[in-house]
Amino acid sequence: MDSGLQKANGSKRIAAFLFDVILLSILAVGIGYLFSLVSGYQNHSRGFDEAMIRYEQEYGVQFRITEETYQAMTAEQKAQYDNAYEAFTRDESAMEHYRKMMNLILLMVTFSLLGAYLILEFALPLKLGHGRTLGKKIFGLAVMDVESVRIRPAALFARTVLGKFAVETMVPAYVITMIFFGMAGLMGTLLLLGLLVMQIVIYFTSRTRALLHDKIASTVVVDYASQMIYETREEMLAAKKRAAAEKAKQEEW
Repeated sequence: MDSGLQKANGSKRIAAFLFDVILLSILAVGIGYLFSLVSGYQNHSRGFDEAMIRYEQEYGVQFRITEETYQAMTAEQKAQYDNAYEAFTRDESAMEHYRKMMNLILLMVTFSLLGAYLILEFALPLKLGHGRTLGKKIFGLAVMDVESVRIRPAALFARTVLGKFAVETMVPAYVITMIFFGMAGLMGTLLLLGLLVMQIVIYFTSRTRALLHDKIASTVVVDYASQMIYETREEMLAAKKRAAAEKAKQEEW
């Protein structure tokens, strides 16, 4: 590690992160909307809603209610609701629409976020250079190898896709989805807390104030204006040799 490491200011990193998250969210929503149009999601959603409305009208109930509302019903109202729900879930056409909707939602979330990450956190930083997203460029930050060498495309790809997208975004997203549908429970909650604690521990125990995606790609976020970033490892080693020779020469005097 270069002893002259110019670590990025914490407040600037937070500001750049928030700026990038806003852009990422907007782009992901846009990609998700386009995906919904071309995938047929709208047709399945419409078919499911029409079936639900038909059973609601037939049985005189409303399916989208809270647990508190259901518990406040009379025994007769609960029986009527349960009969309507059972009939609705036996409708193969409605359930087929539901299954396809759920599958498409998972694909939509996955590919919209992946597309947004590849554009804003991989392709754009390759264009801007030194791993800089728009947020990092605005706030004067850069990303480099831990040896003070310019970040390479393979490392940037690993940082973006394996670190930020797969581990830090999709794992929590899928766990939260499983918790919401009652498929994860306590284990899912513990996994989310474990990931959060891991990020905190890595950040505060790392000399470079790294996060998980930095550990995966062996990168560090630095101040762009003051940090010396070498083009190659050979250039970095040559510079260190010159510095060591100059120091030795001075000590002789």
